[in-house]
Amino acid sequence: MLKVTLVKSPISSLRDQQDTVKALGLHKLNQTVVKPDNACIRGQIFKVKHLVKVEEVEEA
Repeated sequence: MLKVTLVKSPISSLRDQQDTVKALGLHKLNQTVVKPDNACIRGQIFKVKHLVKVEEVEEA
């Protein structure tokens, strides 16, 4: 599992990057979501890597 935190505002980013942040479920600054570790999510994170912080967490 990956813990994804929005650390920079996507306001000045490209439209597709803003949409990717929304698709990850992030709306507010410093909001955190836990996502499964798969290729689709990794691709989304790579696209907005300058806006988010990612940590690996153990599954409960």
